[in-house]
Amino acid sequence: MDNIKQAQNIVYQKPKLLNDTDMHYCPGCSHGVVHKLIAEVIEEMGLEDKAVGVSPVGCAVFAYKYIDIDWQEAAHGRAPAIATAIKRLWPDRLVFTYQGDGDLACIGTAETIHALNRGENIAIIFINNAIYGMTGGQMAPTTLMGMKTATCPYGRQADLHGYPLKITELAAQLEGTCYVTRQSVHSVAAIRKAKRAIRQAFENSMNGRGSSLVEIVSTCSSGWKKTPVEANKWMEEHMFDFYHVGDLKKIED
Repeated sequence: MDNIKQAQNIVYQKPKLLNDTDMHYCPGCSHGVVHKLIAEVIEEMGLEDKAVGVSPVGCAVFAYKYIDIDWQEAAHGRAPAIATAIKRLWPDRLVFTYQGDGDLACIGTAETIHALNRGENIAIIFINNAIYGMTGGQMAPTTLMGMKTATCPYGRQADLHGYPLKITELAAQLEGTCYVTRQSVHSVAAIRKAKRAIRQAFENSMNGRGSSLVEIVSTCSSGWKKTPVEANKWMEEHMFDFYHVGDLKKIED
């Protein structure tokens, strides 16, 4: 019985850095899980007073409401540029961005690629749900072939819309990146792996190893027009076939 109570305490323990704020994300959204992981890692590393997050536009912008650290809001897509400035001015700080696929892989493609290529000592947390969740469910750079959205109601077509952008594969080829990985948070086992990935990226930032990119393949129940259970199943059956989960690059000391 004591072991059961101890396990329950571990499961339900809320990170101290998570604010007592009502969650606004849609049911089944992956953002809340990732917020919890980021807060846990920062606490475990003892960096509560040294962490600086940069959030841009989109669903990711509200991260500052939930995680009690210093935040800087960036213009749409410009989070890596802001993070670069912060880390260069304060090299002893943990500096990371928290971005969605539309922000990072569309309007912010240049800032993302060039920051990673320069090897800035920042970590980028990349939430990829293959759709624009906040603004009405439009097609994103990461929308799968044949996937229907508000702006491609008959499904994404290569001749009309081009192909989905695998930004993480591109990042793995850049000289400035030291750690590039793709994870998910759809199960307990996946959540544990994602937490380890975030921890590795944050350690790289603090140790000056170069740029880290952690992609989290995620769901968007509202944008996909599915229940949370259906969205998780659809992600496993379709997203993972194209966006393979695992480490793409890891440079050891």
